[in-house]
Amino acid sequence: MAATGNTSPNRDDQVGLKDRVVSAIIIGVIRLLTLLPYRMRVPASGWVLSSIVGPLIGYRQRVRDNLSLIFPDMPAAEKERLARAVPDQIGRTLAELFSPKDLIRTAAETPVAGAGVAAVEEARQAGRPIILVSGHFGNYDIARSVLIQRGHKVGGLYRAMNYRGFNDFYVSRIAQVGTPLFLRGRRGMGEMVKFLKAGNAIALLIDQHMSAGAPLTFFGQTAYTALSAAELALRYDALLVPCYGVRQPDGLSFEMVIEAPVPHSTPEEMTQALNDSLEAQVRAHMAQWLWVHRRWKSA
Repeated sequence: MAATGNTSPNRDDQVGLKDRVVSAIIIGVIRLLTLLPYRMRVPASGWVLSSIVGPLIGYRQRVRDNLSLIFPDMPAAEKERLARAVPDQIGRTLAELFSPKDLIRTAAETPVAGAGVAAVEEARQAGRPIILVSGHFGNYDIARSVLIQRGHKVGGLYRAMNYRGFNDFYVSRIAQVGTPLFLRGRRGMGEMVKFLKAGNAIALLIDQHMSAGAPLTFFGQTAYTALSAAELALRYDALLVPCYGVRQPDGLSFEMVIEAPVPHSTPEEMTQALNDSLEAQVRAHMAQWLWVHRRWKSA
């Protein structure tokens, strides 16, 4: 029923206006950066996030706090270096995600290595489901693009952004790398399971805090972690494979690493193996992980 006698905007109108304004600002900045050539755009985006945006939104302090928790003896100079390097990596990754045509070209030139390469190819040829697991490390969409270009059908699970206008823009860009994409939630999970059961591959990230997850460990601290990837692997006899798009020293190219599949055991043991795999990669490339995430929150 329409309200009468009140011309002031209601809460829904205000939320809608905020969504449009914030989305327009974010999209405008991204479009402005896309005016630069790709090889300038990626480092420029890294600099903007590291030097301007990161300090304003507290990224540097959050990196310091997480590093102090995990590495209490780390020298202050190294913490400061990473407090600047981590936002730079985030900015570079965002620029790449919003430059899908360039990301696809980069993926086509990306070498693939690791003990799991042959197993993944054999599973594809046999029509066996594959669950590719990574984290917010390097550029996680590089791996999806590489495998799609190698003939795999890869679906991705994503989380909706807070602002609807920006979310639509985001999805339109990552969809250019490959589809289908499944929105996190009951319906999206159902569609993803159906796709997996058909003998395809899905790509998941497991390094976000999940309050309903299992109290496993990550860098020696309790990290509540979703068991869903391992549970799906057991339920549908899927290959469970850690994989990573590792940024190279030039800051623009990558190596895709496909590790040996995780043996089937219990969901907890398998998921801990995934955490250990990611931890090893992060230790080798400290600046490439999302140290701004509150990974070690309590349940």
